[in-house]
Amino acid sequence: MPVEEGRPAPDFTHTADSGEMITLSSLRGSPVILYFYPKDDTPGCTAQACGIRDAWGEFERAGAVVLGVSPDDESSHVKFREKYGLPFPLLADTGHEVSEEYGVWGEKSLYGKTYMGVERSTFVIDEEGNIAKVLRKVKPDTHADDVLAALES
Repeated sequence: MPVEEGRPAPDFTHTADSGEMITLSSLRGSPVILYFYPKDDTPGCTAQACGIRDAWGEFERAGAVVLGVSPDDESSHVKFREKYGLPFPLLADTGHEVSEEYGVWGEKSLYGKTYMGVERSTFVIDEEGNIAKVLRKVKPDTHADDVLAALES
């Protein structure tokens, strides 16, 4: 079943950069920002993560839990998070199971070459565990503002 607004968010349990296992359904009661990005410490992904970091107070005021997800492993996430002082966990989706479940894993093209990767996408999940907003092909530079606007609507 496709992930669409108004439907329940697919549940998962995955390893965060801290080594902790995070289960999406255990976060009910708070809005969750589940954002998928292609790769740690690349220009677009860094801008996207740092935008959230810089607006962290607003995410906290909204009571939101933020989870970043990429195919990188835990050690890569630890370095990325420490380098930029990111205040939220990063989930290691090395087998891209969660990315596939959310429909963000697919064929991409760069400089005429095709490869499989993550489409930069964000899912705003409400307190009851339903998809409140789907943001696809997000722009790294405006991502934090776009997500905050979606949280407020």
